[in-house]
Amino acid sequence: MPASQHSLPTLDKLRSAVDPHLDARKIASAWFESFTNALASGDSARAVGHLVDDVFWRDTLALTWNFRTFQSAPAVSQFLDDQLPVFKPSTFILKKDHLELQQPYPDLVWIQGFFDFETTDGLASGVFRLVPLPDNVWKAHVIYTNLEGLKGHPEKIGLLRDFAPNHGKWAAKRAREIDFLDEEPGAVIVGGGQSGLEVAARLKHLGINALVVERNERIGDNWRKRYSALCLHDPVWYDHMPYLPFPPSWPVYTPALKLADWLESYAHTMELNVWTSATVESVRKGSKKRYTVSVRRVDGRERSFEVDHVVFALGIGAGLGNHPTYPGMDEFKGQILHSSKHDKASDHIGKKVAVVGACTSAHDICADYVEHGIDVTMVQRNPTYIMSTKEGMPRLLSIFWENGPPTDIADRINASFPNHLMKLVHKRVTKEIAEADKDLLDGLHARGFQTTLGEDDSGFLMLAWNRAGGYYLNVGASELIVEGKIKLKSGPKIERFTSSGIQFEDGSHLDTDVAIFATGYGDARSAYAKILGENLGKLVSPIWGLNEEGEINGLANEVGLPGIWCMMGNLALCRFYSKHVALQIKAYEEGVFGRRYA
Repeated sequence: MPASQHSLPTLDKLRSAVDPHLDARKIASAWFESFTNALASGDSARAVGHLVDDVFWRDTLALTWNFRTFQSAPAVSQFLDDQLPVFKPSTFILKKDHLELQQPYPDLVWIQGFFDFETTDGLASGVFRLVPLPDNVWKAHVIYTNLEGLKGHPEKIGLLRDFAPNHGKWAAKRAREIDFLDEEPGAVIVGGGQSGLEVAARLKHLGINALVVERNERIGDNWRKRYSALCLHDPVWYDHMPYLPFPPSWPVYTPALKLADWLESYAHTMELNVWTSATVESVRKGSKKRYTVSVRRVDGRERSFEVDHVVFALGIGAGLGNHPTYPGMDEFKGQILHSSKHDKASDHIGKKVAVVGACTSAHDICADYVEHGIDVTMVQRNPTYIMSTKEGMPRLLSIFWENGPPTDIADRINASFPNHLMKLVHKRVTKEIAEADKDLLDGLHARGFQTTLGEDDSGFLMLAWNRAGGYYLNVGASELIVEGKIKLKSGPKIERFTSSGIQFEDGSHLDTDVAIFATGYGDARSAYAKILGENLGKLVSPIWGLNEEGEINGLANEVGLPGIWCMMGNLALCRFYSKHVALQIKAYEEGVFGRRYA
């Protein structure tokens, strides 16, 4: 079903009403028993009879060994016809916790429930949301199925941890493990940011030792060495890491330097095998296994490993800084740099600075300049989605908030909303946020700042998933624009650079000593190709952006080459999907990985 035909299951559309005294548990239990009996017996036609016509069924590995979203009863019917005989789902258990009637809006009502089940080789979980039809009939509008583990291969945590005492041998043992003196790594992970560390932790607890190769001197330098004003705009409850959540005293919005130190301590506490000041020079076809990975350390030592799995954990900014070119740049007597090369505002004391761009990095950098008393002008080329974190985050991330559900439950609720459906919900939430932010937005407009409500008025969700940019979640810089402390040049396009600044198409000129381009990054595949070489690099499939089903290209998946994996995204994405990468690698290693349903 094309995304343009999707709609929310409103009571008007369903031609239904809801009895406020209904027994949600009784309704859900009856539906669940009948639905799962049909699945267990392989009767796809009867199972589809429990779903509305425009149902969404999202599966992450549990029944497809893939990341798929099926959007309509016919699509689900074909999927079940093909996959029920392969996976043979059974042992369905309806979870009593968190089963409830929810009414997020007066015209939107559903019963949400959770369940567990088994497949031929896997342990899985599920989420359903039932909506009311006429005559007191309830059917599922959303089904989500998710691989949680592999039979016979549990994570080595809790009661499965190592109970043996270790008297004086730990340090020597860890030194040998880190240098891989006694065994070869089961996987090599390129990059030691949150994505690489979390995959390494997941693999370790599944019994696969991975080598994390980080080019910086210290773990956390990917945050520590960025511009000094950097701070997370996601709340702490959304950002917990697997096995080791942030302490309850942690600030809601984490400064980059604090996160850098946390990542370093995470790697040490989780006993991950990390080589810092090291570079993966190349990944080539191997002789014994799929790939030969050549690693060079800072002291010149080189070592090659034969592995079947290489995880690229290079981050959103893996591509080169997207640095547009204009005539006259060679004539400009000042400094031109991309935001990825910018360090701190104090580098430019006494100078005039122009920041080209009007999204997150641009706002953060401009605010830092203002705090240091530096003359700074933001050059806005396109409209920006603006949302205050105060008004937006509690509305958008209510399940990831103080006193919300446990993180693992919140993750599954979040994942159970396919992106095409989430977009429809966000259109409503975006409108509410804009109304709450009216004074701020009016102030920006009065200054000439151009705003947008995002793709089809859906806020920053689609901007983040498709562009990884185009928005700013305001934590103070917008007020500096309103007050005129951050100067603004918005409207006319840049025509060229002159010796003393920037010339615009309307004839105006901006004098500046420094031009910083906060204009995003290029194709992430360029970094892969540099390591894989031309022949393998050209086979890498698209990374980031949504495919036609609303799944993020490449995320937690092989990217065009067997055993070449992509893990990237914010802390929340990495927490959830790092497990999916690890489970797939473990399934390959144990010989139980099936055919991807494509």
